[in-house]
Amino acid sequence: MDENAKKTALRMIPYGLYVLTAEAGDGSITASTVNFVTQTSFKPPLIAVGIKADSAGYGVVRKAGRFALNILGKGQQGLAFGFFKPAVREGQKLSGEPFHKGGNGAPILDNAPAALECTVLQVVEQGDHHVVVAEVTEVALPKPPAGRPDAAVLEMKDLGEKVFYGG
Repeated sequence: MDENAKKTALRMIPYGLYVLTAEAGDGSITASTVNFVTQTSFKPPLIAVGIKADSAGYGVVRKAGRFALNILGKGQQGLAFGFFKPAVREGQKLSGEPFHKGGNGAPILDNAPAALECTVLQVVEQGDHHVVVAEVTEVALPKPPAGRPDAAVLEMKDLGEKVFYGG
């Protein structure tokens, strides 16, 4: 396989940007920018998230068995970049971002336009990112977006010409 062609073709898949958050019973907490996300079922509502298997966040999600997927909106590039590195908790802030606990105990970023509270159903351990299949159990939508909901999502391409993940 031509490696450059593979990389280019895989980068043609459009990716939204999200901050995955979780807190385990032992107090360990995570918040990290993710983009390998898709809905996989209507009933029950299921999503699949690819999480880097050797990341601290993956360990917290496995321990907690639940997480929140905070959906980032257009113009929130700074928030996405802020969670490229490990999150630091200071009171009710994660890496400077205010949050509150969702019904499932996972942190929900106050400035995210929407968040999905999820329960882990299965983990597919293949590749360098494991696929976490989760049921959406609750939704936070402080203010519905104007127009198409998918047009309101921050996308990888919004981070600039030189920023890629995947391929």
